[in-house]
Amino acid sequence: MNRSIWAWVRVLGGVGILAVLLWRLGTGAFLDGLRVIDVGTLGAAFAIGVATTVLSAWRWCLVARGLGLRLSLRSATADYYKALFVNAALPGGVLGDVDRAVQHGRDSGDIGRGVRAVVLERTAGQIVLITVGLAVLLTVPSPVLTQVHEHGRTLAVAAAAVAGVAVLLIVAMGRLRRGASRWARAARTAVGEIRTGLLARRTWPAIVLASTAALAGHLATFVVAARAAGSEASVLRLAPLMLLALLAMTLPVNIGGWGPREGVTAWAFGAAGLSATQGLTIAVVYGLFAFVAALPGLVVIAARLLARKRTKAVSARPAAIASRPAPVAVEIVAMRPAIALPARELVGSSA
Repeated sequence: MNRSIWAWVRVLGGVGILAVLLWRLGTGAFLDGLRVIDVGTLGAAFAIGVATTVLSAWRWCLVARGLGLRLSLRSATADYYKALFVNAALPGGVLGDVDRAVQHGRDSGDIGRGVRAVVLERTAGQIVLITVGLAVLLTVPSPVLTQVHEHGRTLAVAAAAVAGVAVLLIVAMGRLRRGASRWARAARTAVGEIRTGLLARRTWPAIVLASTAALAGHLATFVVAARAAGSEASVLRLAPLMLLALLAMTLPVNIGGWGPREGVTAWAFGAAGLSATQGLTIAVVYGLFAFVAALPGLVVIAARLLARKRTKAVSARPAAIASRPAPVAVEIVAMRPAIALPARELVGSSA
């Protein structure tokens, strides 16, 4: 019941944000997002999407191998494309990741470890996004930096509270690990897998590199969307606005990624002295780019369905052949010795 309610809250939250944007800015920004796209910008966004997907799949391979799971870059890329398409096509934006986590766990013989590998992989990407986002938002002029200057004390108190809660959680985790309960065992497992999956000396530099490069790819896609929508603002001015949009996309209240991204981008562009309508158009173009970049996932799904049908058909052929009745000629040949035997006996007895 709670899961069902939360699923509806996420969908209705995304619908509500889009409804407010339609009410305040009209349908023009959404329609412009369809008009400004051409073959050149679509091809550039698709190429960038290929690079970011392969980088993300490589990060997943690094984490999975650190946890002792087998995962090739080829299969990881195919599964990642499938997850991206499912995330873009269905509400919530996480069902594709859940599917690839469970499927990889089944293929590896350890569903729990497969799920944790995906969780750690996604966490690594979010940590890099938050770190880079905070660094840019607190140094580059933007509406967020203006709010920080105006409400510095309040934000400092909030940051101190968050840091205190984090310290308490770390202390509690340390004490919990020394226990013998189920929670203590789970805590020890989590800490151990974080060390081997994310913080190993041979792994974490590559994970940071893959996450940073993938983030650069998402920002480059936003730049292409901004130029397609007619924005002439510099990349330095666009960077904090785009990072705000990417941070908003992590919120679990959306419809296939749509909702918070459009709302935050429209607000950020308006607060930065740019056009809120243009910001919404840029977000729409980015959403369309992201959907097109995820279309290879549909090809992966179709190819795997066809492969399964062929496998079932091939496995069904021997059973069908074995169940067929023997031909009449074969039965007659098989009966000949039995028929001739009495005749020979009769000849022998008459002699």
